[in-house]
Amino acid sequence: MKKKTQIRINDLSRFLLYMLGHRPDEFGLVPDKEGWLSFREILRAWHEEPGWGYVREIHLREVLTGKDRELFEWEGKRVRAEERRWRLDLCGPKPVVPKILFSGLRKRAHPHVMEKGLTSTGSLVLSPDSAMALRMAQRRDQDPVVLKIATALAHEEGVVFHSFGELFLTDCIPARCIVGPPVTEEVRQALEAARAKKEKPPPAADFTPGSFVLEAGRDPDRSRQKGRKERGWKERARKVRREKG
Repeated sequence: MKKKTQIRINDLSRFLLYMLGHRPDEFGLVPDKEGWLSFREILRAWHEEPGWGYVREIHLREVLTGKDRELFEWEGKRVRAEERRWRLDLCGPKPVVPKILFSGLRKRAHPHVMEKGLTSTGSLVLSPDSAMALRMAQRRDQDPVVLKIATALAHEEGVVFHSFGELFLTDCIPARCIVGPPVTEEVRQALEAARAKKEKPPPAADFTPGSFVLEAGRDPDRSRQKGRKERGWKERARKVRREKG
C-alpha cells in the first residue's frame, strides 16, 4: 500500500513540475511574472485531465512536503517551480497572431461584452483553439459563451497582443472586433429592465396638503435640535410666576 502511495505521489510530482516549470499554457494557465499559481487554479486544471479528478489539496501538499519538495517553492496557497523554462514577457517583440482568437466568458456578461467589448483588470487570455477557450471559461461558468476575436480589426484599433506559449494576452478588445452568438431579445429586455431599475430616481416624499418639511438648518431655535432646553429657562419660568402672583 505504501509503495502504491509513493508511486502516486511521484506521478503527481512529475505532473506538477511539467505544469509549473514547462508548459502552463498547455493547461490554459498563465502564472504571474514571478511564476506563482494558486492551489485553486492548479486543482481546477488537474481535474480536467482524464484520470486526475481525484486530486485534492492534501495530495498537492504531499508533493510539496515530499522528497521532491526542493523542486518547488510554496507559501500559503500558491506555488511555483524553482526552475522555469517558460518566459512571460509583456515588453518583447510583437508575435505573429492568428486571424481568429477565441475567448470564453460567463453567460451573464455576454450582452455587456457584445455592446462594450472585453476588458480586464489583469490580462485577457485568448486562445487560437476554441476548445481551450471553452475549457478555461468553464472554470468560471458551467455554460459559458465562446466569442471569436478578429485580430486584424483589433490591430486597427491599436490592440497589442503578447504571446505566452500557445496562448495570447492583451488588455482589451473593442466590441467591433468581437463575433459571437446574438443576444436574445429576452436577455436584452432583462438587461434593459435591470438598467432602468438601477437608474430610476428615488420616489418623491408623499406629503398631505398643508404639510411641510422642517429643515434643521433653518430652525430658529437651535437649542431644540439636540433635545435640550435653553440655559436659564428655569429662572425665567420662576420670574413669570412671581410676576403673575
